Amino acid sequence: MKNDLNEIEAELERTVTSDHVLMTETAVHLLKAGGKRIRPVFTLLSGKFGSYSLDVMKGVAVPLELIHMASLVHDDVIDDAKTRRGQLTVKAKWDNRIAMYTGDYIHGKALTVATRLHNPRIHQILSKAMVEMCIGEMEQIRDFFNTDQTIRNYLLRIRRKTALLIAISCQLGAVAAEAREEYANALYRFGYNVGMTFQIRDDLLDLCGTEKQIGKPPGSDIRQGNITLPVLLALQESHLRDPLLREIAMIRRTNGEGDTSEALRLIRGSRGIKQAEALADRYTRKALAALEGLPDISAKKSLKGIAHFVNKRNY
Repeated sequence: MKNDLNEIEAELERTVTSDHVLMTETAVHLLKAGGKRIRPVFTLLSGKFGSYSLDVMKGVAVPLELIHMASLVHDDVIDDAKTRRGQLTVKAKWDNRIAMYTGDYIHGKALTVATRLHNPRIHQILSKAMVEMCIGEMEQIRDFFNTDQTIRNYLLRIRRKTALLIAISCQLGAVAAEAREEYANALYRFGYNVGMTFQIRDDLLDLCGTEKQIGKPPGSDIRQGNITLPVLLALQESHLRDPLLREIAMIRRTNGEGDTSEALRLIRGSRGIKQAEALADRYTRKALAALEGLPDISAKKSLKGIAHFVNKRNY
């Protein structure tokens, strides 16, 4: 699907290009920083289970990736992030105001592309997901440095923040291609479970990866106050709870500028890392199970391969 993905990439750039020089520069800056483009890939592959048309698929894949991109620009402002994918963020290269309007602009462009599709169900699914994503982001802000939050709260949050957009990327690819309803539902379940795996692995990489691997300093989440699954699991270990709480409190007092090396050492040495990996494995198994009733076409094999990749990725 290389040619189709190249066309999606070109369409993304065409879409964010405008007569306004600065707006184009900031939007293209994020686009050129790269990314896995996992959402467009899932959309295109899911469309293979129906009447596949690249022109139709672009009307879904491009808005989904643009919505994701816009959320990244806004996230970087909230998190005061300096780098993403090894490049300066929009807020770091310009400022917060430029970044916020860039994110809004990209959101608007996403909706403009989506209007090319005349299936109201697609718009309903897309708009509902955008609302849920915003709620997930608000929940994350609410729970910054909250070491008493439950694992259930964490899972609900990442469902909204990450898994839902990946789930509808699969679902809408099938819906736009007029695939059978049971196929669209199965692909939604696949995408949801892959999305949960994706975020858990992302949280693990932030704690265990290197700056070269993840394109930003390790421990960025904990500096920002984002208490993720491995941290919550480590806090359940009685011998680690008090020293880890002290480290997190110190990081909070210094507004994320304190040394995170001891906190990372404690978390990496806990059972929480293995337990989080086990949960990611479980979601991957559920994703693969969701594909069982789908036709045995090459797209199905590709989806399986991506699910395994997401669960074992190191960047």
